[in-house]
Amino acid sequence: MARNEEKAQSMLNRFITLKNEEKKKPRERRPFLASECRDLAEASKWRQQIMGEIGRKVAEIQNEGLGEHRLRDLNDEINKLIREKSHWERRIVELGGPNNAKHAPKMTDLDGNIVDVPNPSGRGAGYRYFGAAKKLPGVRELFEKPPELRKRRTRYDIYKRIDASYYGYRDDEDGVLEKLEVVAEEKMRAEAVAEWWRLEEIRREAKRAVKSGEVVTVAKAKEILVEEEEEVVEEERQRERELLKEKSEKEMEFVAHVPLPDDKEIEKMVLEKKKKDLLSRYVSEELLQGQTEAKQMLNIKR
Repeated sequence: MARNEEKAQSMLNRFITLKNEEKKKPRERRPFLASECRDLAEASKWRQQIMGEIGRKVAEIQNEGLGEHRLRDLNDEINKLIREKSHWERRIVELGGPNNAKHAPKMTDLDGNIVDVPNPSGRGAGYRYFGAAKKLPGVRELFEKPPELRKRRTRYDIYKRIDASYYGYRDDEDGVLEKLEVVAEEKMRAEAVAEWWRLEEIRREAKRAVKSGEVVTVAKAKEILVEEEEEVVEEERQRERELLKEKSEKEMEFVAHVPLPDDKEIEKMVLEKKKKDLLSRYVSEELLQGQTEAKQMLNIKR
């Protein structure tokens, strides 16, 4: 008895459901062209519907076990829906609605970095890959970054960074070298003064001994002689430098690398030029031509 009641109840449920569906309006189909829609609310509704389909297909394409062919088909369908969504977004803007394309999500690679997808047509976004489709053979290489080639620096790039500090002209600006030089300078000056006073004391003792007739020690006399020899050597070096300077100045005088004519040759050339001027003034060209021909026949070279 219970089974018959359950059957009747299930039939009644199906009958009620069918009647309710008959009362509803027929399901509207999305227009094939976005330009056919004239209502802003309708255009926003169709855009939301497309976004829902894209979301379902993107969730489905995350499964790597679907197979290569199914993944490629799903990726093609998603790209087709994205293009259709862009048509509806443009239509919404034409009807006076907001521009939703500005806040569209960006495409990322396997590491999560945003990838720019160029489109050869220049309209809308290019072809995109989603989910497991990014790991398909031939697609993974598209997301791999090419190795960065280290550009070799040219001579211009090397010399461009060289300034006065490279050659040490700015070593005094930080003040470190100046402090070190002050200490070294004071030390060298103190040593030079002490040496001068020592030699001066030796000279005084030597002069005093000469005046008094005493004998000067060998060590002190040698020091005085060495100092005098150094002064003589320095004078000779100074004289040699002056001679070399004079010699270099003489060598820098003008030297003719082409043989120049002497006075006799110059006088001869001037005389020949005057003769030619007189002949050209008082003798005709025909006579000159005949004279040159006669000289050639007689083998006269004057």
